[in-house]
Amino acid sequence: MIETASVTHVVTADDTALALGSGDLEVLATPRVLAWIEEATCAALDLQPGQTSVGTRVDLEHLAASPVGAEVTATATVLLTDGRLVRFQVVAQDASGTLLASGEVRRVVVDRERFLSRITPVGD
Repeated sequence: MIETASVTHVVTADDTALALGSGDLEVLATPRVLAWIEEATCAALDLQPGQTSVGTRVDLEHLAASPVGAEVTATATVLLTDGRLVRFQVVAQDASGTLLASGEVRRVVVDRERFLSRITPVGD
């Protein structure tokens, strides 16, 4: 398992609270921060062929606003691995090092085929 992974994005108009419907301001939306943080958690996992992971719990505090054009880095660090459960400490920071968000994310490693076989398609 990779212990830490980071992803970096530049905030665009499509990433704002206004665009995502989570508010009416043109600043980085909390749902987008969460998506970037989850992307970092996925990057921190070293999965075997046929495996994937699913998010099961998120505890995230969005601490500071970021304007369009800001560079944001989301980082996930493995805190604990317990069987299939992986707990991550997560943070998001801007290019100047300002802490934008912090928290914990839990993911469970699953067999992709087995997981999908349990889902009934809509309309069936």
